[in-house]
Amino acid sequence: MNAVQIRSAEKALSVGTWLIVGGAMLFSILTVTPLMERHSPKGWEWTAPILPLVVDAAVVIVVRLDAVLAGMGGHGGRWPIALRWMTGFMTLALNVADSALKKDLVGAAVHAVAPLLLIVTAETGLAYRRAITAAQSAREAQLKAERAEREQAANERRKAQERRVREEREHAAMLAREQREHEALIAREQTAREDAARREERERAEAKERAEREARERREQMREQQQAERERLEREAAQRREVEAREREAREHREREREQQRAERERQALLSAGPAVEKQDEERARATVRAAFDAGLPVRTAAELCGWSVGWVSTRYQEHRDTPTAAVPDLEGATA
Repeated sequence: MNAVQIRSAEKALSVGTWLIVGGAMLFSILTVTPLMERHSPKGWEWTAPILPLVVDAAVVIVVRLDAVLAGMGGHGGRWPIALRWMTGFMTLALNVADSALKKDLVGAAVHAVAPLLLIVTAETGLAYRRAITAAQSAREAQLKAERAEREQAANERRKAQERRVREEREHAAMLAREQREHEALIAREQTAREDAARREERERAEAKERAEREARERREQMREQQQAERERLEREAAQRREVEAREREAREHREREREQQRAERERQALLSAGPAVEKQDEERARATVRAAFDAGLPVRTAAELCGWSVGWVSTRYQEHRDTPTAAVPDLEGATA
């Protein structure tokens, strides 16, 4: 049985038991109260319902406590059994007493149904509850065993995983250790080879240094001799260069003077030509504007000399102002 079935059985048993107990108590009170009224002292008839209520209360106590003990898997001993059977027989006797005194067998049988049903229900409910408790215990034991198996399987898987991880870690550590040892061996061999190579290189360097030192000493002697000869030649060459530089400066000075005179003649030729009859070509017009700008003539005068518009000549004047250090253009082609 699963948990749902067990709860459903407990609910059905509880509801059925208390329905039977309630019906039997009501029937017992209605049956026994008239009997007690006839057998009570005069004036005490009002106490007639007390006895059936006491007996039925004992029945309720027995049924309820037996259900609790059965649900807990306990056992109350002999006294609960004696109380259960005693209350059952008392209820049976009180219910059939009136019919038995009247010699009414049918009435006695009819009034015996409820007490007997109550007694059997109490015993059967107790058996059912013990069976349900056993089923619950078995179910809990099964669930506990399954949980323990799952936990054990999980522990085994975890241990296996830990063991596998540990083995992998140990294997990796062993490989790393072997790799380090191999690298250390290679490093030692490499260090030994490098030391030997350095010793050989140092010996070769020392031999080379000795040879270079001897050659350097020989070259130093030769260089001192050559230096003295070179200084003599340099002095003579410096004297020749100085003479040549003076002569070259004199020639350049004469050439600059001739160039300035030529440019001045060309400028004067452009300015003395008078207003242009027709528009000059752009190269000659630019030369004319440059000559007018250098001579400090107004823009309008320069425009008359070249035959171009005042705006164009103004633009050229602005260019010359922006580049005051520009070289004077060659006017030879413009005057041709």
